[in-house]
Order: sequence, then structure tokens, then C-alpha cells
Amino acid sequence: MLFLSSQVIRVQHGGLVDISSGTSSSIACGVQYMYNYGACGSGLIFISLSETIVTCRSNDPNVTSRIGSESKMVIKLILAFSAAVVASLAVSAQGSEFSFYKLSLIWPTSACIPTKNCKTPIPNFFTIHGLWPTLKDGSEVPPYDPIDNNCNPNPVAPADIVVKLATIRGRLQKKWPNLRVGKSDEIFWETEWSHHGMCSDYPQDPLAYFTSTLNLAENSKYDPLDVLGVSPSNTPYPIDTLLENVKKKVGFYPQISCSMPVKGSKQLYMREIRFCFKRATPPSALQNCPDDMDDMCRSVPPLDRKIMFPPASTTNSLSSVTPPFDRIFMSPPASTDATTSWPNVTCRLLVPVQWGIISFLVLYILKRRFYRVHEHVE
Repeated sequence: MLFLSSQVIRVQHGGLVDISSGTSSSIACGVQYMYNYGACGSGLIFISLSETIVTCRSNDPNVTSRIGSESKMVIKLILAFSAAVVASLAVSAQGSEFSFYKLSLIWPTSACIPTKNCKTPIPNFFTIHGLWPTLKDGSEVPPYDPIDNNCNPNPVAPADIVVKLATIRGRLQKKWPNLRVGKSDEIFWETEWSHHGMCSDYPQDPLAYFTSTLNLAENSKYDPLDVLGVSPSNTPYPIDTLLENVKKKVGFYPQISCSMPVKGSKQLYMREIRFCFKRATPPSALQNCPDDMDDMCRSVPPLDRKIMFPPASTTNSLSSVTPPFDRIFMSPPASTDATTSWPNVTCRLLVPVQWGIISFLVLYILKRRFYRVHEHVE
């Protein structure tokens, strides 16, 4: 319901419309939207996308004639605001607007706890996870989708890339292997292309995308075994120490990604290190990563942020572990109806035909958030 009590209309930040006047007369207008979610209270209502039905009533017969014009004015404001919201979301969803690339390198010894989950021998050097187009705030660009994220026109399909990588296949198999038992390297490459390459600056040239990634990862300047400034050890290191070591070596802060693979233990392990490169073709200039550690690293108190960087080994004695893959995220369902009573006013939210703005925003934010955690095959 929209509660109109006179002619003063103000659009506030966040999509709220406040309609008030101080007079005792009131007009109640109900507007049903195709995408409708709202809340009433103190004369405020959350805007939906577009109206389909408008009904109004007044407790003062003297103002009945004003209903039509005031309703139209409110509807115009609603539609204008809704259009701005939709346009804003559409722009923010486009991968073409990303700011920089993030090169993510895996420490196989940590990723392969327990060893039975991985092919042997386990590499004793950092391998590639991917090169990810990333937004300015550090969140990753969602995967290409012709409807939800049409970041590039007609990118090469994942199923068609392997044949185009024939000339660098040997380099890929060494530096960009799929560590998982029963998973082929090709599946990993196709997944990374699907999740990141299609929204990169190389949508029609997977060979250039993978070659650029290899060139960065194979550059000794970015070798984590050198720039971290420590040797793999069974004694944990403070994360801040490792970050400062990298900063001294390359001039910029990376991002460290942690895992917590040992059952019953909150000990953090070095899972990945990520270098951030300014957007270019090919990327070559480093920059600071917006966030120097991921959420798992931050899951323990600052004073306890010491990370295991275990020595490379083709066998691993840590058998009682749960690998940090295939985590499931759940969120409570959004309410579709609500009734709130106010003095002299009953505010009833109309049943939406489809998703409401709030539901859309929550799902969009969660989607962006979840893609920051890369739990696909490696």
C-alpha cells in the first residue's frame, strides 16, 4: 500500500518514498507490481519495479478528486527510480567494467590434504588456479551469461577452447594441472575459461588468455617460493609477516588465501597467493590487492593469524582432514508477505507476482560474494 496524506512527496536514499503533509485527511493507494517487495512504517514504502494495478481510496470525500493526479505523480516517480535501479544493476553486472586481473597460484601441498584426493606426484611448486577479471572493490566478475552477464559478445564456448591450446599444451599440463583425482586438466581449463576467461579482454582468443596467464605465473619475479621470504616449514608464520615480505620484494601487497583442512583444528594453511595486475592486454603491471587476505584467513582473531606453509611432499601424514571443497552456502528464504499494524493505519504488503527488489538485490549480492570463493575443480 502507498499511503498518501497530501501533496508533499520526497524520494529518499535507498528507494524509499515518504509522502506526508500534516493534514488529517488521507488517501490510501494500493499499487501491485510485477516485481514487488516493500515495507510500511512511518509513511515509508520500498519501491518495486513496475505497477500493474492501482486502486485508491480516501477517508475525506473532499480529496477524492485529487486521487487520480497524485497517483499518477507517485507512479512516475516509482518508475523513474525503478529504471535507475535496474540500469545501475545492469551496469554493475557487466564483466566489461572490471578494473584489474587477479593471478591466483595454488600451493599443492596444502590443497592436497589429504593426499588421496590428489594425483601423485604432487607438484613441489605453486601451480595456477586462474587469472580472474576483478572489480575495483576486489569482488570477482560473475561468469559469462548471455542474459545475466553478457559481458562480451559471442565469446568462444568452453567446449571449443582445448583444440585452440594445442601449441601451449605442455606448458599448461605442467603449470596449470588439475590436481584432483579423476578430473582431467581439460576440465579445469574449460572451467576457468567459463568462469573467468569469457569475461576477460580475450573473449575470442583463449590462446592469448592462457598464454598471458602462463607468462605471469612462470615469471620468476612472481615466484611465491622466493617473494614470500620464507621456506616451507611445519612451524606457522604470521600472515602479516608474509604480506610484508612480498611487499618488500615486489612493491605491492598480494592477497593470501587460507584453508583450514584439519578436522578439529583451527590452524590456518597457506592455500593460495594472489597477485593483482592492472588491466591491460597482456597484464604486466602490479598493483595492491584491495583485500590482502580472504575471509577464511580473517575467520580467526588477528593475534592468531599464523599460517602453515607445509613443506612440499608427494605424501602427506595429515589423513584426518576435510578438504575445503564443495562447501554449501544456504540463506533463509525471503518473505513474500507481511502485515504490520500502525495507529489508525493497516499496512498490508501485496503478494508479489515474482521476485521483489529486495530479493533480487540479496541474491545478486550473494552471487557476487560466493564467486569470490572458488570451490570448482582444481
